[in-house]
Amino acid sequence: MYRYLLLFTLALISFTSLANTNEDKSFYALLDEIWEYEISVSPLLASRQGDNSQNNKLPDISPEGLATQDQQWQAYRKALKAYSKENLSDDAFISLLMQQYRLENYISQYHFRAYLVPINSEYGFHGAMASLPNLSAFKSENDYQAYISRLHALKPYFEQQITYMRQGLEEGYTQPKVVLEGFENAVAAYILDDPKKSGFYSPFTRFPKHIDASQQAALAQLGQKAITTSVFPAYQAFYDFMVDEYIPGARAAIAANEWPDGKAYYANRAKHYTTTDMSPEDIHTLGLKEVKRIRAEMQSVVDSLEFDGSTNEFITFLREDPQFYASSAEELLKEASFVAKKMDAKLPSLFEYLPRTPYGVAPVPDSIAPKYTTGRYIHPSRDDQPGYYWVNTYALDKRPLYALPALTLHEAVPGHHLQISLAAELENLPMVRRNTYISAFGEGWGLYSEFLGIEAGIYEDPYDNFGRLSYEMWRACRLVVDTGMHTMGWSRERAVDFMMSNTALSEHNVNTEIDRYISWPAQALSYKIGEIKIKALREKAEVALGQHFDVRKFHRAVLENGSVPLFILEQKINQFIEEQKAAR
Repeated sequence: MYRYLLLFTLALISFTSLANTNEDKSFYALLDEIWEYEISVSPLLASRQGDNSQNNKLPDISPEGLATQDQQWQAYRKALKAYSKENLSDDAFISLLMQQYRLENYISQYHFRAYLVPINSEYGFHGAMASLPNLSAFKSENDYQAYISRLHALKPYFEQQITYMRQGLEEGYTQPKVVLEGFENAVAAYILDDPKKSGFYSPFTRFPKHIDASQQAALAQLGQKAITTSVFPAYQAFYDFMVDEYIPGARAAIAANEWPDGKAYYANRAKHYTTTDMSPEDIHTLGLKEVKRIRAEMQSVVDSLEFDGSTNEFITFLREDPQFYASSAEELLKEASFVAKKMDAKLPSLFEYLPRTPYGVAPVPDSIAPKYTTGRYIHPSRDDQPGYYWVNTYALDKRPLYALPALTLHEAVPGHHLQISLAAELENLPMVRRNTYISAFGEGWGLYSEFLGIEAGIYEDPYDNFGRLSYEMWRACRLVVDTGMHTMGWSRERAVDFMMSNTALSEHNVNTEIDRYISWPAQALSYKIGEIKIKALREKAEVALGQHFDVRKFHRAVLENGSVPLFILEQKINQFIEEQKAAR
């Protein structure tokens, strides 16, 4: 009897395993289909993936094109409902959640008509187009001809974007006027008197040797013509529209809640960026709690320095004393590079695996620097390129050196460069897993990386540690001011005052950041929410494993699935804890 029962059980297990295998196979085939469709409607993404078939095109953003894409995204969303945790393997289920996350974002953005507002305070479609010269390897004459066709497509592409923005003006979908001050300067930077001075001309300065001189000259002439007749007019038309129509007509209200269907839009964005169901009120309360905790730690640093004054007076001292600032852009970049190399040497003690892709340190381009954030990681467009840690060298008296270690760890290593590069190098993952960035995971990891600097010994004096705490406070304040401005009636001035009172950021940086939160609702929530979860999971693993806790293995468990929603990360770390217990 027992023998037959055992045989029946084994047969059932075998059947279930086979069923899972078959379900996985059909599911992954569907993922491949979705990805192929996405590539077909996203020529720039195709170029980044090394697919040269659409290097002559820009995305179809016509009303008909966007409507067709939305219909297809919804059809794929429906098709994915045939799969669940019960009929997929663990890895396939994660891929299902990632694909659903990606599709929901596309569908939500269309539903909430985000295409009517294709800019924020620091960036927009006009800046995205500046990456075109980097999307092709330019190995053949065909590569250049395709690029020239793409340049000619810029003018109608900009015209369609302007049409949407004009429609947004009529229907109440605009960025607030207050965040657009000086925006036109970032557009004007692309309008020059000589096409050869344009960044769009750069491919014509580096021809491969096998293209003969006459071909080079002909292609360069065509490139100049495309820039003169399409690129410059496109940017000029956008500049004129911004100055004459958009900025004067932009709305006064700053809250996302003031948009048509704004309350639902903010809730959608908060869920998207945090991958939680936390309400704006809950996030606000959590932010206030974190601000209180961090402020106490900041006071401890002030006390250790025996500073004669309050924490706020100490912050004023840091903002105003020239000893804390670089005297040149070169000095700031060198200091950032030095910190990065110090951390590079510490990585083996914290990680079992390191990425193959290198990274460089470079200044934020002058054209966008005035309204750009303090630093950012720029991932490679192709596998023959490095990543870059961008450091903003504009307004040096607003870029304190004591904050540089935390910034460097966040943007370079062990932060975004390490995490994004390792994810890109993961094998046997569907493309959706390789190309979907979960902000709560990625930015949470970036902020957690700042914390790792403590055990790596990067913060060598109390000022550096205060800079770290100031950066952590900055992210905690985001929870308060983002929800405050978008859902609780906070004015911009109140948000600025709150940031100025609780962080060591310069007034310039605070104003830049506040404009970013206004123009990019809820994205800023992801940092602290993600970091809190990662630190909580680490603490849980440390308590559960005691002396057997290995930080290198823990970091592998956090990073080995790429960018994932926080609830999936929690499941994976719980699984990691049980596996480590079983291995003792």
